[in-house]
Amino acid sequence: MSWLRSLRPPVSLAGWFTLALTFTLTIGLLPGCSPGQTANLKPLKVGVTTWPGFDIILYAQSANLFQKHGLDVELIRFENQQDSARAVLRGSLDLAFASLWDTMQVDPGNDKPVFMLVSNISHGADGIVAQPGVASIADLRGKQVGAKLSTVNHLILLEALKLHQVPPSEVNIVDVSNETAAQMMRTGRLDAAVLWEPMLGETADAIDGSIPHTTADLDSLVIDGVMTRSEVLQTKKPELAAFVATWLDVMQAIDTTPDTVFAAVGEALGQSGESFGSDYAGLKKGDVVMQQQMFQQDGLKTASTSLIQLLEADPRHGRIPRNDIEFSAEPLSLALEERAK
Repeated sequence: MSWLRSLRPPVSLAGWFTLALTFTLTIGLLPGCSPGQTANLKPLKVGVTTWPGFDIILYAQSANLFQKHGLDVELIRFENQQDSARAVLRGSLDLAFASLWDTMQVDPGNDKPVFMLVSNISHGADGIVAQPGVASIADLRGKQVGAKLSTVNHLILLEALKLHQVPPSEVNIVDVSNETAAQMMRTGRLDAAVLWEPMLGETADAIDGSIPHTTADLDSLVIDGVMTRSEVLQTKKPELAAFVATWLDVMQAIDTTPDTVFAAVGEALGQSGESFGSDYAGLKKGDVVMQQQMFQQDGLKTASTSLIQLLEADPRHGRIPRNDIEFSAEPLSLALEERAK
């Protein structure tokens, strides 16, 4: 998982054919719908960056789940979430996998963002690695910490500092990418860095350092999902509902046949199923229960308020959080209605 979370470049392009990976899938039938209904489903263009919580959607291709739900889906590979989210607002994509943190900072476009699905929440997959002698988050006062400003790396650091009551202003943030931060840790040019597994543990082992914080230490705000725009929500509701239904099938498959799922996704990514499964293990998956908690119990609204507070606590990122994000449970509700038939 050697990617930058908000600027997630691929860790390995083995198994990816080009930067834009396209899956054009045969139209099938959405359970409970008539042939006329599914025949009218419009194609979806979906931006995806490399991250286990996003890449798990590749199982839908190998298992023909898009076909099952009558969808024609084109997955387009992006190097970072900011670009894919921007493409959604500007009309080039229908959907994009992106973190809530990035969605709240996406540049203005022709429409407003809509967060419609939670793919995962980090729970141990991300953390802070420190040099020997830096034993706690409190020890980061006055230290050089690698974290790309305004990205999810920055969020992970701010969460850790708040948890341990360390003002952000007392930490010197070195604005570098994930890979650069890992290299700088190995050469002793940083005191600590925000990384994720397996790079987090590998770096700690290489420098005989410590991991004083991971996202398993709290209810993390590192929430990933799928965003769209208001126009698509209004004009492609059946397609969005079918996409959510496909996603829920993938989540169910993880519960019933995880080895099969991880093997299929690992093969598409050019890694073993065991390796991908290990990467995915640090995430809380976006199943039905999580969707209900996030959308129907106002989990996303509460999280967005906390994210704004963290952004305002450290203005070094230079970003102004958006206040016009819509959290729509409509595609989820439609998908659940179909599943109940």
